[in-house]
Amino acid sequence: MSLTSEHGRVFARFFLEISKAIKYLSAAGFGAKLLGGFGNGMVQSFIYARTLEPSDMREPKIAAEIAKELGKFHNVDIPGSKEPQLWVDIFKFYEKASTLRFEEPDKQKLFETISFEELHKEIIELREFTGLLNAPVVFAHNDLLSGNLMLNDEEEKLYLIDFEYGSYNYRGFDIGNHFNEYAGYDCDYSLYPTKEEQYHFIKHYLQPDKPDEVSIAEVESVFVETDAYKLASHLYWAIWAIIQARMSPIEFEYLGYFFLRYNEYKKQKPLTFSLVTSHLSASV
Repeated sequence: MSLTSEHGRVFARFFLEISKAIKYLSAAGFGAKLLGGFGNGMVQSFIYARTLEPSDMREPKIAAEIAKELGKFHNVDIPGSKEPQLWVDIFKFYEKASTLRFEEPDKQKLFETISFEELHKEIIELREFTGLLNAPVVFAHNDLLSGNLMLNDEEEKLYLIDFEYGSYNYRGFDIGNHFNEYAGYDCDYSLYPTKEEQYHFIKHYLQPDKPDEVSIAEVESVFVETDAYKLASHLYWAIWAIIQARMSPIEFEYLGYFFLRYNEYKKQKPLTFSLVTSHLSASV
């Protein structure tokens, strides 16, 4: 079976699953209104709004609105299995990525510098480590970057769009993944939100009507959970990028993107592990 034909079958199954979710998300007021469906497609309403830039997401008012909408999103009940898909997906990506071969010699040479043995050990270790947190499982967006957020400035109406990666997943992954996207398309991780900015977001996520009444202990708990799963976000998209380097028709340095995300993962890992370990020790 060729990669192209297999990709087509996977997409067909994936479209069927996500189209079911979109019906419920649309009914709950998320994204464009679903007007109808046909075969392998659907018809949705037009959204009169602009796509956000990465810098918009850190504006306090917009950040608060994103947090509020994400909190609502996480409360939508989507019928079906509610098992978190994070590690299922990461291991599927890993199995596919580790067996690839590239026709271009330069890409193949760069691909061969990746230690899949090391990568596998990192996945196992992080899965076990994040499991200590018992993070809540919600229906997550999983790809909440600026391009999937739209804002009607006149009506001050925010829209979460593009749910193709949506699945039941860990709450911390969705928030941590969103925070990683503050880095923008250039992956400038010096732009990762400060602790103060994260606290602001988390308070509005937990209690949008009275954010200042959220206890510090509750905010700190979500902050630690988010910090742990931001590492999973790096691994997820890093391994995803290896596959895209082989399969995607888009002209983009996907292998370079793998190294950007994986190197940031390795840079942040000791800091995050220290933070989480201290938090867990203090909670005993």
